[in-house]
Amino acid sequence: MDPLLLVLITPLLGGIVLGLVGQHEAAPEINVGFSLVTFIAAALLTAKIIASGPIFAFGKLFFVDPLNVFLVTLTAFVGLTTALFSRPYMRIERDHGKMTPARMRLYHSMFQLFMFTMLLALLTNNMGILWVAMEGATLATVLLVSVYRTATSLEAAWKYFILCGVGIALALFGTILLYLAADRQLGGDSDALLWTNLNAIKTHLEPAIMSLAFVFLLVGYGTKMGLVPLHNWLPDAHAEGPTPISAVLSGLLLNVALYAVLRFKVLADGALHNGIPGKLLVGFGLISVLVATFSLSRQKDVKRMFSYSSIEHVGLMTFAFGIGGPIATYAGLLHMTVHSLVKSAIFFTVGHACQKAGSQVIADIRGLVKVSPTVGWGMLLGSLAILGMPPFGVFASEFLIVTTAMRELPWATPILLLALGVAFASIFSRVQSMAFGETTAKPLAHSPALLPVFIHLGLALMLGLYIPPYLNTWFRQAVNIIVNKL
Repeated sequence: MDPLLLVLITPLLGGIVLGLVGQHEAAPEINVGFSLVTFIAAALLTAKIIASGPIFAFGKLFFVDPLNVFLVTLTAFVGLTTALFSRPYMRIERDHGKMTPARMRLYHSMFQLFMFTMLLALLTNNMGILWVAMEGATLATVLLVSVYRTATSLEAAWKYFILCGVGIALALFGTILLYLAADRQLGGDSDALLWTNLNAIKTHLEPAIMSLAFVFLLVGYGTKMGLVPLHNWLPDAHAEGPTPISAVLSGLLLNVALYAVLRFKVLADGALHNGIPGKLLVGFGLISVLVATFSLSRQKDVKRMFSYSSIEHVGLMTFAFGIGGPIATYAGLLHMTVHSLVKSAIFFTVGHACQKAGSQVIADIRGLVKVSPTVGWGMLLGSLAILGMPPFGVFASEFLIVTTAMRELPWATPILLLALGVAFASIFSRVQSMAFGETTAKPLAHSPALLPVFIHLGLALMLGLYIPPYLNTWFRQAVNIIVNKL
């Protein structure tokens, strides 16, 4: 079977199967099985693209190139490790009475459907289907965030649905404007929303329409990214939903929404030639970094704290892509990769830490290194990695972003350095208190699945020291696409 078709069919079939048997005792293992097949198919697809270059599938409905193929593999990989982590985690939640058989079925089926929508958004060539996939991701994650059925989780899911609903409506209007601009060049047929067709005639698209379309698309998909000011859903969704969902929201959803913005930025840059798209990204990114870092010190809930860290880092990525140029764009792609790995690893450790302490309040979590050394050291190392300590990959990407800003936007450099310093002080002081000290917490009934934590951190460490040639080639080819050299 074609690996692209297998990448899409497997999670969709998994969602259907787990919708029927998701409450079964073996459902977590079935969830892992489908996620493993998806990852293998994604790896085969990546190998195919490396060997033969960009491809179309099903006519021109799907398009795979260096900009999306490794994001597909990264998405499938984090989905697999999250499924592995959720096996003992969700069983502990069930033992604590938070999950009923019906909720377990909902969780497992929606997890696979969420993965399907993410992969569909990455692989589709049609900008309309991209919008549909992002809307599908919203609906799936609303159900996942509210799965505990507590008052606070329902409130968080409602806030998420409303804010992201507003955002996705704005993105729809931007997509309609994009179609209007394309219609004048390509004619009114379904091919007018194919990205490859739009990219071929981007220099002929009406600048006034494209300017307005990009603003709506940036604000719309920026809501899904958690960009300020439409970011308030993200901390609540992380804090109230199951921790595996926090991992995929930070590690996957933010990346896919940013990927959508980058696809549109390529078109807008080609049509406008005035740097406005980049300036908008710089502005939204810098504001998001500042608001997120200065919100960190006020957080008392550990999951909310790391959710604000996600807003900070998506702001850094947006800022990097806004600067543009080969180096900043390369840094943005590298930061997308290492942030997905490190932040999901952190949420894995946070999930088990909260279960051990019976609370998400930072002051209630103490002595993790003593009661569970792997959880404690995993959280400590993950926090150092996400804070940009060398030799982890986050240090490399942040170093490139800051040094490029010193050359291109020197006024922004002290703002970035101040924000990074505040983030370091806010997070490390809290993590240190959680890792050390006396505790009355007891070991969990089910051994935590912490192998994914150290696999993720190991990969992030490797990317700080050495980027494999094939990955470096992908980054360079993706950079050329984004900066309009292809």
